[in-house]
Amino acid sequence: MSQTPKDTEGKKMKKQIIPVTISKKSNNMDYHKKLALHKRKNVMRMLITLAIIAAAAAAVIVFIQRRTFHSYKVVSSSDQEDTASTKYMELGDNILRYRGEGASLVDTELQTLWEVDYEMQSPVVDVCDGTAVIADQGGTSMVIVDEEGQTGSVTTSYNIVKARVAKQGVVAAILDGGEDTWINFYAADGSMIAENQTRVDEPGYPLDLSVSEDGLLIMVTYQFVEGSSTKSYVAFYNFGTVGQNKVDNIVSGFTYDDVVIPQVAYLDKDTAVAFRDDGFSIYTGKQIPKEAANVKVKQEIVSTFYDENNIGLVFKSNGDSKYTMKVYNTSGKKKFERSFSIPYTNIRMSNGQVVMNNSSQVCVITDQGAVRYNGTIDEGTINDFFKVGYNRYMLILDTGIDLLKFT
Repeated sequence: MSQTPKDTEGKKMKKQIIPVTISKKSNNMDYHKKLALHKRKNVMRMLITLAIIAAAAAAVIVFIQRRTFHSYKVVSSSDQEDTASTKYMELGDNILRYRGEGASLVDTELQTLWEVDYEMQSPVVDVCDGTAVIADQGGTSMVIVDEEGQTGSVTTSYNIVKARVAKQGVVAAILDGGEDTWINFYAADGSMIAENQTRVDEPGYPLDLSVSEDGLLIMVTYQFVEGSSTKSYVAFYNFGTVGQNKVDNIVSGFTYDDVVIPQVAYLDKDTAVAFRDDGFSIYTGKQIPKEAANVKVKQEIVSTFYDENNIGLVFKSNGDSKYTMKVYNTSGKKKFERSFSIPYTNIRMSNGQVVMNNSSQVCVITDQGAVRYNGTIDEGTINDFFKVGYNRYMLILDTGIDLLKFT
């Protein structure tokens, strides 16, 4: 039977219809690949964004740290301060004002937080992390305070030479007993924790002392003569369980030949420094301190300053500048060296910056060595100078107190 053209065309059309099988597994693989690619792109975008933000933040920090100011603005003033007979010390985030008749704590806006009365002929202050001891140098009384007010008092049997305080209020003091010198340790309520009589021949004459933040250790520097040479001895007394079985509670000691060590200090809970006349030594250890670094210098040291992160030395300069300062970290590595010419009367670390002043000039240097401000202040005769906040500084003047910022 013959086929018509129409039938032939229909058969051809049927042959062209080819069924297509779609693999579900293939679709899933393509979807997961696209999803993974999309996630990778998002992660890359996020990482790039974070890198840009970090770079911008770093640039801002560097700009802030290295920015130099050339003028200042007085933010507020107080002309009712008896600055002639009053001294000032940083205590936590506030300022401790003290004199012979009493002390008070003021905030950075010069608002009085508390007051305490006492009678002293020559008050001196030591501060440890928000706690202070006010001691009558040459007298026998001490008052312990913190940012809330008075926490205790001590009366000694001999005249006070130096006094140091720990964070929780215990106090160590060098006392002049005439022929003998005493190093006594007191609780904040005035009770005796320990006493130690010293002699010139053994272990020597005590020049300075410091107490660890937790009040567990006392660091003392002694000077003595052996034969024809002068020697110094740095002793660590531990009044915890570790030191109970040690002679005189001494858990470690270090002798230095032909060296004078006039100053020692605890920088934090387990790091201490001894300032020698030829450099400094760093000790670490919460129970039994060991010498961790020994930095020697050839120049004569004029001044020292420090905080929990920095150790600074000032030398006279032979160049165009009057002085050179070197600042080290607590591992003994030098952070920076800078020359300056201001004939300062005060220099200290204040809220992470080196601040100095004389009667008419101030200079501020960051702990990275950048000069923030160096110039004359026209508000009056300057007695003292502190950093009290971000770009906020307190000037103690003969006429009162000014709070200023650099512009």
